[in-house]
Amino acid sequence: MSIKNKIKNFFVEEDYEYEYVEEEQIPETNPIHSKQKNQNVVSLTSVQQPNSKVVLCEPRTYNEAQEIADNIVNKRAVVINLQRVDRNQAKRIVDFLSGTVYAVNGDIQKLGAETFLCTPENIDVSGSITDSLFSEDDYDKGW
Repeated sequence: MSIKNKIKNFFVEEDYEYEYVEEEQIPETNPIHSKQKNQNVVSLTSVQQPNSKVVLCEPRTYNEAQEIADNIVNKRAVVINLQRVDRNQAKRIVDFLSGTVYAVNGDIQKLGAETFLCTPENIDVSGSITDSLFSEDDYDKGW
């Protein structure tokens, strides 16, 4: 094929034969409306979030409490380890997160001496940790 024909074929469409196929038409059926009142009922398992996450945090200052609270507001469970924070800042962080959890109808639970679990409303926690795991000194800290 010469260059002239290549250029011509590039700019000018060749005549192609198109094959036309008639589609079979399907008669429309009218849906039968049921008189049941529970058509708008949806099971709760389909509403749950498929990607539930648990965030582990170990804050070093009170300023990091806002980031932890944002995770709770975004419907993520958060485990907080307060071992690296001084006592007064740890109490302030727990107070702040308690308010956040209350605002989203969640729950806050003490897992250990300085470890807490904050969960939003969409996450259920079952079971409990017995008090015998903690020493008497842990109760004197005022949590």
